[in-house]
Amino acid sequence: MRSLPKQGLKGLVENWQSDILAAISVALVAMPLCLGIAIAAGVPPMAGIFSSVIGGVVTTFFRGSHLAINGPSAGIIAVILSAVAVLDDGSGHALNYVFAAIVVSGGIQVLLGFFKLGKYADLFHSTVIQGILAAIGVIIISKQIHIAMGTTSNSTEIIGTIVDAIKQIPNINPYVGVISLLGLLLLLFHSRLSYKLFHLIPAPLWLLILSIPFVFLFNFFEAQTLSFLGSDYSVGPELLINLPNNIMDAIMFPDFSKINTMPFWISVLSITMISSIDSLAGSKGVDKLDPYNRKTDLNKDLIGIGLSTMVSGAIGGLPIISVIVRSSVNVQNNAKTKWSNLYHGLLLLLFIFILTPFIKMVPLCSLAILLVFTGYKLASPKVFKDVYSYGPEQLIFFSGTLIITLYTDLLIGIFGGLGLALMVHWLLSMMPPRTFLKMIFNSGSNIFTNKDGSYHMEIKGIANFLATLKIQDLMSRVKPGTQVTIDLSSAKLVDHSILENIYGFQRSHSDTGGNVFISGLEEHSSSCDHKLALKILPKIAAKTKTKRQHRLTEMADGHQWNFDIEQSTDLQYFESFYFFKTRPVEFQLNTITSQSNKRNWKIFDVRFEEGAYLASEEYNTTICLLKASKPIPKFVIEKKSFTDIYLNTSWHKDIDYSLFKEFSKDFIIKVNDQQKMTEFLSLKLRLFIENGNVHHLESNGESIMIFRDTLRLAEISDYSEIVKFAEELEELI
Repeated sequence: MRSLPKQGLKGLVENWQSDILAAISVALVAMPLCLGIAIAAGVPPMAGIFSSVIGGVVTTFFRGSHLAINGPSAGIIAVILSAVAVLDDGSGHALNYVFAAIVVSGGIQVLLGFFKLGKYADLFHSTVIQGILAAIGVIIISKQIHIAMGTTSNSTEIIGTIVDAIKQIPNINPYVGVISLLGLLLLLFHSRLSYKLFHLIPAPLWLLILSIPFVFLFNFFEAQTLSFLGSDYSVGPELLINLPNNIMDAIMFPDFSKINTMPFWISVLSITMISSIDSLAGSKGVDKLDPYNRKTDLNKDLIGIGLSTMVSGAIGGLPIISVIVRSSVNVQNNAKTKWSNLYHGLLLLLFIFILTPFIKMVPLCSLAILLVFTGYKLASPKVFKDVYSYGPEQLIFFSGTLIITLYTDLLIGIFGGLGLALMVHWLLSMMPPRTFLKMIFNSGSNIFTNKDGSYHMEIKGIANFLATLKIQDLMSRVKPGTQVTIDLSSAKLVDHSILENIYGFQRSHSDTGGNVFISGLEEHSSSCDHKLALKILPKIAAKTKTKRQHRLTEMADGHQWNFDIEQSTDLQYFESFYFFKTRPVEFQLNTITSQSNKRNWKIFDVRFEEGAYLASEEYNTTICLLKASKPIPKFVIEKKSFTDIYLNTSWHKDIDYSLFKEFSKDFIIKVNDQQKMTEFLSLKLRLFIENGNVHHLESNGESIMIFRDTLRLAEISDYSEIVKFAEELEELI
């Protein structure tokens, strides 16, 4: 177990080098995003920079998180646009009214945190929140696509604007479109390029850098008309980012004269809800990435972002959020403490002073295509597919929330989505409404302490998102390091959001040395096999094997191997491997083992997460686990091609592992003990590993984990080779 970094000033002194290095990467990613978010939200570009600087310099001292990065988020674009629209009275002070609403919103967040009300964010169904984020993605696309194309739309509707973009394809301004197209290709292929130096600069910054030569080539600095294929197109300074020469000239002050009007308070409520939910969800996502398994004090975090949001709004900045994408960059670059957030804010301030002349050369279409790409990731077909993987009812909640939001607004979208989820739960429960509500709020769920100090938790009735706080309260009574059984056999319905909480608790409780056993779901039915899919009693259908499982059964019988189709619920062992420190395993199934007691290997399929929340990606792969007959060194061996995908495993220094250089130049090895590894790695073993067709070998000291490919499941024909490799490796060690 790795030792925790020191906190406070001691942590600053101990980890300043790693934190500053991480902050540099974060600041380089943040600068173009902050500018783009501000422009897309209809406020001056510097509002985004102010928000990020204050998110670093102010929030760091008050918040409750360790590795989160604070600043503006794409999620607030839609709500700020809406606030500008409803508060515009023609006086020219609409932005000042909005900044006043931001200040009041920050004050409300401080009160929410002070009265420890942060937990109520968990009452919002996670799929509904995903639907809101997808709607925000569509709104971002509708507002930015025409800027990226150099076209216009007369439609006042979101969908109409996107339809107009399709109609306007023949009218794209080629001098704008070529920059946007280059930027889009860069964003799509940046991570796939193998040239290592190219990855030293993040894709968003490359986007800005590579667009500037086109500005000079087409001379955007002068208003003019250029011809292309017989048509005329306008270019000029209005297509460039507009920043003041003096940063003080960008400061705008709030105007509270609308504080006694309904539109003002609707704007305040919208800003408060969206920014708080976005920030708290982001903080939870960062906790999943933290290699030290530290947890955020959500109420303290609300106070921190609330105070800094007040400061930000007071000088013309945007609301402060715990931003998951930038936080992921922070974690991946080996940040250790909260001070990396402070450094990122100071670096941004330095960058804006130094780079303002260059930023003013950047075309707006570059930022627009960056935001279109961001919006697409929030509402891409993959998002719909991922939601559907949890069950068709989740797709109903997601799509319903998305549609309601697009045709109304964010507030109605949130409550409309929650109402839709509640209605579907009621229909599935087949109960009278009064009984249904009683089984949510007075279900009889409880927790009992056994004589041996272990716990037995019974969850009854309707366990859906409205029961979240009750179930979380029961979980909070469990002492660290103890054993608890969560019995769901008496629950008529167990919602996706509750299962997320239960499995999240299982993971976090295991970090304290405890064990959580989940039982009682055997008789429940669900619309799919995902462990987080909604569960209903009684069981109405038996599970059937997939085509892959039928083929695995035939292959196992042919080789006289054992095959078990069932999912494993004990996933804690994976966390003993370096690879899975920050990559949670969702499930393990399709396990194949030898019938011989002399063989200590097993092969199985797993699904794991890379990142979290908006930055999260899911991968399915097949792993072989070989149990060693004696203690062995802890190590990670990877082919160098593998590092193009997982930079943080191989290239970044880690406190527990160091590079082992006495090996082939085609591999990277990280070890826990250099001397033990030298003794362990015999010449025969070296040659065997070099010639073996594997991407990743890793030891946790008692077992070796073998990957042939981390991004796909093994083909049926691969199993014989995997077993052969494992058995030969077993002989050599």
